[in-house]
Amino acid sequence: MNLRLKQTPGIYLLGFMATGKSTVGRHLAHRLGWSFFDLDDEIEAAEKTTIAHIFDTRGEAEFRRIESEMLAQHVRSIEHGRAAVVALGGGAFLSPANRDLAAGNGVSVWLDCDFDRIARRVAQATHRPLARDPEKLAALFDERRDIYRLADVHIPIETDDAEAVADAILAHPFFR
Repeated sequence: MNLRLKQTPGIYLLGFMATGKSTVGRHLAHRLGWSFFDLDDEIEAAEKTTIAHIFDTRGEAEFRRIESEMLAQHVRSIEHGRAAVVALGGGAFLSPANRDLAAGNGVSVWLDCDFDRIARRVAQATHRPLARDPEKLAALFDERRDIYRLADVHIPIETDDAEAVADAILAHPFFR
């Protein structure tokens, strides 16, 4: 396994909404025998409300502040040797500070899913505040890809089978 992972055992899954970060993350953590954390779920539990409600009532900037704080909490745990797979929210990796946290404390993995698959997955989702307008969603998708490319590992998503995606991650040379 990669030396960086031995020193700080954290895998940070990133990518656009509906790429499967949470589902794949659970499979990956199970396979590794590590803990799993979904930042969006953690935020909703801590704030006792939905992400959509936070966006609507407090704004995206406040949500991003909470998200960064939650990531920092998990990184501190990983720094102390608690191995974990962390599913980041779709916008978490956009923050340079969050990218630095991930880079210094494990490996970042970009789940790269094509837009048509994402659009299909979010078509009926009402809980995703940034997916409410299809044109804005497509623009956001294009806008974020250059930042996602900064991840340590790139995994193209060509299936809806989360176990197959976890296999692809573990088969990547970075993890040998």
